[in-house]
Amino acid sequence: MSEPRVFLLRAVNVGGAKLPMAELREIAADLGATHVSTYIASGNLIATPPKDLDAFERGLEQAIEKRYGFFREVVSRTRAELQEALDAHPFEVVQAKFSYVSFMAKEPTKAAIEKARTFETGDDHWEVIGRDLHIRYADGAGHEQMKTNTILKALGEPATARNLNTVEKLIGLISA
Repeated sequence: MSEPRVFLLRAVNVGGAKLPMAELREIAADLGATHVSTYIASGNLIATPPKDLDAFERGLEQAIEKRYGFFREVVSRTRAELQEALDAHPFEVVQAKFSYVSFMAKEPTKAAIEKARTFETGDDHWEVIGRDLHIRYADGAGHEQMKTNTILKALGEPATARNLNTVEKLIGLISA
C-alpha cells in the first residue's frame, strides 16, 4: 500500500482556471486513489495514491487538461517531506502568511540557482533547500518586491507555493 501524500496543483481557481474540488476528488478516485480529500479550493488534494506514483500524478495532469482545457502541474509530498520543509524554513517567521514554500518537481541545478540569484529581490528573501524554494516576503505576497515568477523560471522547475499556515494545516490533515 502506498503512503498518503499531499498533491499540490499549481494555479487552480485563479485567473479563470476553475477546478471544483469535488471533481478533483472524483478524478483522483477514478485514477485509483483512496482516502481522498481536499483542503480549501486552491488545489490541495490529500490521498493515498495507487502504487505507481508517477503514473498517478501524470494521470491527474492529463485528466484535468482533458476535462477543463488547461494544464496544471502536480507536485506531491509525504507528511514527512512537508514537515521537513516546514522545519527547514530558513527565515524568521514574522507572520506565517508572509512566508512560503514553493514545492518544485525536482531540485534545480546549481547553475539555475546561480542564475536566479542575479535577480533583484529588494527586502524579500529566498533560498532553495532541496526541491523546495523558501520565500519570505517583507510586505506579504500581494506586495512582493522580487519577481517570484522570474526566479522560478530561472530555476527551471515547475513549482506551486503554499504559505506556512497552509503547510501546517496540510501536515495535520495528512496525519489525521
